[in-house]
Amino acid sequence: MSTLLVIAKAPVAGRVKTRLTTEFTPQQAADLALASLQDTLAAVLATPVRRRILVLDGEPGPWIPAGIEVAPQSTGGLDVRLAAAFALAAGPALLIGMDTPQVTPDLLALGLDFTSADAWFGPADDGGFWALGLAAPDPALLLGVPMSVPETGKIQRLRLTDAGLAVHDLPELCDVDTPTDARRVAAAAPRTRFAALHGGLCAVTQ
Repeated sequence: MSTLLVIAKAPVAGRVKTRLTTEFTPQQAADLALASLQDTLAAVLATPVRRRILVLDGEPGPWIPAGIEVAPQSTGGLDVRLAAAFALAAGPALLIGMDTPQVTPDLLALGLDFTSADAWFGPADDGGFWALGLAAPDPALLLGVPMSVPETGKIQRLRLTDAGLAVHDLPELCDVDTPTDARRVAAAAPRTRFAALHGGLCAVTQ
């Protein structure tokens, strides 16, 4: 079976979700990041896979549930860190971030189905991507792709097709980066920890 990889930052105030601090305090932004990560890990735990690895920038804490391996992120640019994360799997893997608490086990299972796909690509509505699945991970598929620019997703997907891979697409999702994103995701996934916390914080700050 395959491996699920989650690349994330430890939810420390002032280090995560700083773009949310136009409406929330640094601690509230970190709490929202934690809720998002917890929702993500819950979906990961509910998905049948061989291994589940949290590739973490920062120190692990008691918020990491049983059943999740933890590995430190490598140094370097995001393309380097993603390639290194895939190397941990040593086989077919789906990599996601911590910014899509609306993700479901069904979506993750789809991105791990390599019966007719060499790769799965999950576009984000900001031009990036929220998921990347590779049947045979190769650093050359990631290294040199410019990250965190509006064309990131387009360039990354083109890298896959240029390599001759059969690429299937997952649904487009919204990453939580800004307060507007947070409102959209909370509304789209009202039963999540993220939505509950977001609603509580908004009720307090209004």
